[in-house]
Amino acid sequence: MIQIRLATRYDSQYIVEFQIKMAMETEGLVLDKETVKRGVESVFNEPSKGKYYVAIQNDDVIGSLLLTPEWSDWRNAWVLWIQSVYVSSELRGKGVFKAMYNYVIDSINKDDEIAGVRLYVDLSNKKARAVYKQLGMNGDHYQLFENMK
Repeated sequence: MIQIRLATRYDSQYIVEFQIKMAMETEGLVLDKETVKRGVESVFNEPSKGKYYVAIQNDDVIGSLLLTPEWSDWRNAWVLWIQSVYVSSELRGKGVFKAMYNYVIDSINKDDEIAGVRLYVDLSNKKARAVYKQLGMNGDHYQLFENMK
């Protein structure tokens, strides 16, 4: 059985490793572990930056995601961004992300100050896009532009 819970500082070691693996898998990018570690710790040090959630199975951390807030003046409510999603490779397709997503949706449906969730996905990541559509997310409304340093 998959359980979802708010991450603790103890989980940061797993989250750091997950992010390093995800960058390599999705973009062929080698991340500096110390930089990622400081970035993850920063979320725990400054909760306004977001909250990590982890998926647990048999006492093992098998996945994680980060929720970051964005204020929407159009909705007079928060929109949460799902970021930094990672599921252990051997457990993909087994409902881990679905469990995390449903946990997030159940939580926000109980909170009138949150209008909804968003996420971005690399256009070439067809598997992830199919999963998000299957869960009822709509990817047709916005396109993300960026200018990264």
